[in-house]
This record gives sequence, C-alpha cells and structure tokens, in this order.
Amino acid sequence: MANKPRLLLADEPTGNLDPATSDQVFAALMELVRQTGLAALIATHNMELAARMDRVVRLDKGRVVTP
Repeated sequence: MANKPRLLLADEPTGNLDPATSDQVFAALMELVRQTGLAALIATHNMELAARMDRVVRLDKGRVVTP
C-alpha cells in the first residue's frame, strides 16, 4: 500500500485459511478499503464471504450471471 494504489486485486485471499483466520483477513481487507477509499476486486468461491461484500458479480463458465 506504499504507492497508494486505487485498486486492490485479491484472488482467493482466504482460500487456504481456517474460518477464524479467514474472518480476520477479510475484516482487515474491508477496513483497509473503508479507511483509504480503495476499490477491491476479490475473487472467491466462498459465498458466505461474498455475501458480506458491497457488490457481487457471479461468473458461471466464464460468463457474468445474475445472483
């Protein structure tokens, strides 16, 4: 975050973590977004995590589908 980017890209940032650690990492990411105004694009298969995000775009076989 040293260069103050406008966009954070995260591919499965909690994919290999236990649920408690996953929650902590997600909370830290969301706090960073809120404090800095940073936009975050987070790819995940965890629908519980996705449900906590401001906006969700779901893909099916490479195509955007409505939730």
